[in-house]
Amino acid sequence: MLTASEIQKLITSPKRIARRDPPIGYHEKDGTRRCSLDLKSINNGGKSFAVFIRQNSQFIENYSIGLLYRTEDRNLGTIPLVRYNGPHGETSHDKDGHYARPHIHRMTAEAMRSGSSRPEESRREITDRYNAFETALVVFFNDVGATNWQEHFPELNQPSLFNGFQ
Repeated sequence: MLTASEIQKLITSPKRIARRDPPIGYHEKDGTRRCSLDLKSINNGGKSFAVFIRQNSQFIENYSIGLLYRTEDRNLGTIPLVRYNGPHGETSHDKDGHYARPHIHRMTAEAMRSGSSRPEESRREITDRYNAFETALVVFFNDVGATNWQEHFPELNQPSLFNGFQ
């Protein structure tokens, strides 16, 4: 099991994108635009991570961007550390109404110990740090320490037509 500080260090430690699939753009599958990334930590023993990027092709506000830690422990396997979601557009049965707003799911040490098959579901934070798929990607890459994301996602470097206007 991981401690809270170990989880936080895994999420925020600097990483390089080693591979993007597909190298440019996205795959379409089952009504979803998809992209996968392999990341390696820079100064944390070369730890291995994966990123999944999914966006509904019709309901573009419905997206999910997640960081997975590939442990070397066969019992732990791959651990979902953090996931950035757009609004699902569904009515939430939870009091926080997170389905209707951008939100972030985070792994906790307590959740890992719970034995749940999806422990990261229990900890979520409604956020106003992003409001669209593209801004969610930029916030995600910065939060997880991806140092070379601009090389793999040059379209995110384009200035907005309204930059500087409020």
